[in-house]
Amino acid sequence: MRLIFAGTPEFAAHHLQILIDSEHELVGVYTQPDRRAGRGKKLVASPVKQLAEQHQLPVFQPVSLKDEAEQQQLRSLNADVMVVVAYGLLLPQPILDAPRFGCINVHASLLPRWRGAAPIQRAVEAGDSESGITIMQMDIGLDTGDMLVKVNCPIEPAETGGSLHDKLMHLGGPALLDALNQIEQQTLQPEKQNDAEANYANKLSKEEAAVDWQKPARELLRQIHAFNPFPVAYFQEGNDRIRIWQATVDNSDGTPGTILSSGCDGLVVACGEHSLRMTEIQLPGKKPAAIRDILNGHGARFATGRNLA
Repeated sequence: MRLIFAGTPEFAAHHLQILIDSEHELVGVYTQPDRRAGRGKKLVASPVKQLAEQHQLPVFQPVSLKDEAEQQQLRSLNADVMVVVAYGLLLPQPILDAPRFGCINVHASLLPRWRGAAPIQRAVEAGDSESGITIMQMDIGLDTGDMLVKVNCPIEPAETGGSLHDKLMHLGGPALLDALNQIEQQTLQPEKQNDAEANYANKLSKEEAAVDWQKPARELLRQIHAFNPFPVAYFQEGNDRIRIWQATVDNSDGTPGTILSSGCDGLVVACGEHSLRMTEIQLPGKKPAAIRDILNGHGARFATGRNLA
């Protein structure tokens, strides 16, 4: 089939590679405009654009798809299906209607559980036991379309946002090819979503990554796992923001925010219920390091009895 692909980050680029390697014909690749990044604030192409250009695929980078000229450009590609993976732009109805079989989306959640921008991290943060990939027929709503293919994936106790991202990324490719095959063979059996079971996965923010020592340790541990590798959970020590990369729950109790022990086996801080044992943290301007290495030069900052709240 003739396909248009629309996506932006690494997760999307992986699916574009799957389509490049398939028997389908890619007639156009849509991605977000280049963004300024790094200390030099140079324009950087998205992972999808970089991959598309390596394979000499036509690339389109509109700021919006609401413009009639942009819609006509897309229609002129005469596609059978538009595949959308973490694109980042809303698709108006004329775009949804342009391909012969419409637009389908690779969504990193078992819909309707998590709709929205950050389904992977919200599943970990909520303590879900499973996640998965849903290939969805797109409609004008936010992740509300009919479900075409679903693949389940367990969430392990120590799962992070990063590790679940990678697992789902590799599940998405086969599921996408399965959906395209069913579309081509006209054997799809779409399933309606139950809106009553839906939750909205809000976009991640650095502000919400701050730990609140009044919360139970298990809740904070899920937060740490979910926000690894971005935006990374943190606590304040004086004027410094200390990032938390690895931790476990400790059964000891105390006044929330108080350092209960500090040693080679971790930095234990009391929470609203039980404690958090941090084993890898990151000081400002430094790389993440094991607690035992940090205490060699900063022991006084994390002395037993200090309160971080």
